[in-house]
Amino acid sequence: MSMPTITKRDIVQQLASRTGLTQQQVFDVVQGMLDEITTRLANGDQIVMRNFGTFHLRRTKPRVGRNPSRPENNVNIPERTIVRFKPGKELQGKVLEVVPSGE
Repeated sequence: MSMPTITKRDIVQQLASRTGLTQQQVFDVVQGMLDEITTRLANGDQIVMRNFGTFHLRRTKPRVGRNPSRPENNVNIPERTIVRFKPGKELQGKVLEVVPSGE
């Protein structure tokens, strides 16, 4: 099942039409929120948004990978930090309404 792609611009336009604010005002708020989340994660903080979800950092262990086009060559993949997102109960429930588990 193919899902549509929604861009930041789409979100800004939708919120502007719902709130009566200008697209520039909404863009400034949306971009400010994204910048703040990015800064906080870069500082090692966890971002908790009740009923939506949690952004947190996780360290991966170093491992050995393989190039699919050259499986005979091993590639060392160093440890790194990645951003993880755990959806909240309300978000998870709404997603399951749209896409039931098992599909």
